[in-house]
Amino acid sequence: MDLPTQLINTSTVDLNGDSDLAMLTLSEASAMIHRGDITPTQLTAAVLQRIAACDPELNAYITVNGEDALAQARDLDAEQRAGKLRGPLHGIPIALKDNIDSAGLPTTAASEVYRDRIPREDAEVTRRLKAAGAVVVGKLNLHEFAAGGTGHVSAFGATHNPWALDRCTGGSSSGSGGAVAGQLCFAALGTDTGGSIRIPSSWCGLTGLKPTYGLVSIRGIVPLIYSLDHCGPMTRTAEDAAIMLNEMAGYDPLDAASLKHPKEDYVKALDQTVSGFRLGAPEEFYIELDPEVETAMQVATAVLTELTAGVVSRSSLPACGDLMHFLAETLCFHEKHLAESPHLYQADTRQFLTKFPPPSAVEYIRARASLTELRLSIDSAFKEFDLVILPTEKIFPFTIDEAVAQSARAAEINGIAPQQWIVAANTFPFNMYGIPALTLPCGFSASGLPIGLTIAGPRFSEGRILALGAAYQRVTDWHLRKPFSIAS
Repeated sequence: MDLPTQLINTSTVDLNGDSDLAMLTLSEASAMIHRGDITPTQLTAAVLQRIAACDPELNAYITVNGEDALAQARDLDAEQRAGKLRGPLHGIPIALKDNIDSAGLPTTAASEVYRDRIPREDAEVTRRLKAAGAVVVGKLNLHEFAAGGTGHVSAFGATHNPWALDRCTGGSSSGSGGAVAGQLCFAALGTDTGGSIRIPSSWCGLTGLKPTYGLVSIRGIVPLIYSLDHCGPMTRTAEDAAIMLNEMAGYDPLDAASLKHPKEDYVKALDQTVSGFRLGAPEEFYIELDPEVETAMQVATAVLTELTAGVVSRSSLPACGDLMHFLAETLCFHEKHLAESPHLYQADTRQFLTKFPPPSAVEYIRARASLTELRLSIDSAFKEFDLVILPTEKIFPFTIDEAVAQSARAAEINGIAPQQWIVAANTFPFNMYGIPALTLPCGFSASGLPIGLTIAGPRFSEGRILALGAAYQRVTDWHLRKPFSIAS
């Protein structure tokens, strides 16, 4: 059965908003709401107008929740008039990757397998953001079941990169990258198992944060590999990411992955002094870089050296284990669907799920034990330095046609398309470590494609990472640039 390109609930929506409002950062829009300069309804209408105008080219959204979003916004208008603002996210339009449950809205995971799936309850992270006053304007496209790093495999078609419409956004949070870069929401949620927040954030010129494993609940999110799955914000600035994380983080007693950690104010943490931070630049992440990426990293490192104590070490981080043993979790989740309706999967996903023999129970248990040991010991790797810096992506995004062609060639030889491994080379280790990693734009290629810089640290060092990211963004303007192809 074919699925519609989009399920758009805007037939009776007044879209006569000021679309320029959609160009604001989250923090700027929040300040205007708190001053009373604009209302949540005005802001939401502006975003919906922007979606209607630009998303036909980008294909970032699977479901646009127009009428319900405006109803949420009108309720928040009333609270604004009464002086009862919930916090910085009051009235801010955001969107969810469509593997994150939202009560009453389809959660398809970009697959025909889930074409009729409408959850009755919100994911915990959805609940938290709604309670904070965020307006959910829709659900975003992704690489089917989050099982790939390019974003071109989806029952709803590929998302197009706002910086170059013929190119991939990166995956698996492809729609999240396209929507935030295209100013179709102020922030989006992504999930990250091997780089799926950071890859599209890097290729779309965004600030994206993969938090410490267990800091943000993953209950109510369609899993890829539960032991490696993370959920985090994709925004335009480090400040915006901190605002989002303040509401997303917190212990969830119903999520087995959730960890108890004292409440932190990540926005307040942005004000800390970064001049004493010692930086590491592990040499294994600087191999085989595109020359333009290498040059951008040299310039970014020079800026960061001025802000901090500089790069004091190029020592390697610990070796991490083999992903393949953890596919046991993926295969367990998909076993029933693969047995009953394999034809409903996209060919690339079906190939990925059936290519490799299932790991044995012994192999999986050993891998889990090694992962636990790695995560308990990873903080000790940060003795010589406080944080590490590295290029997020070694290469620039493939064109969508290139990605499709590589997938076709891989299918002919019963293999996995090589781009799926290449794009995760500098991101996957941090999922194994379970430590926070922030990517932010640090330059552009001569052809206008974004380049991303990663800042990572030991467990629960989000405050320091975000502080350095914000300090870097105060002295650079890469994050302020907007895609020409869809600029208004």
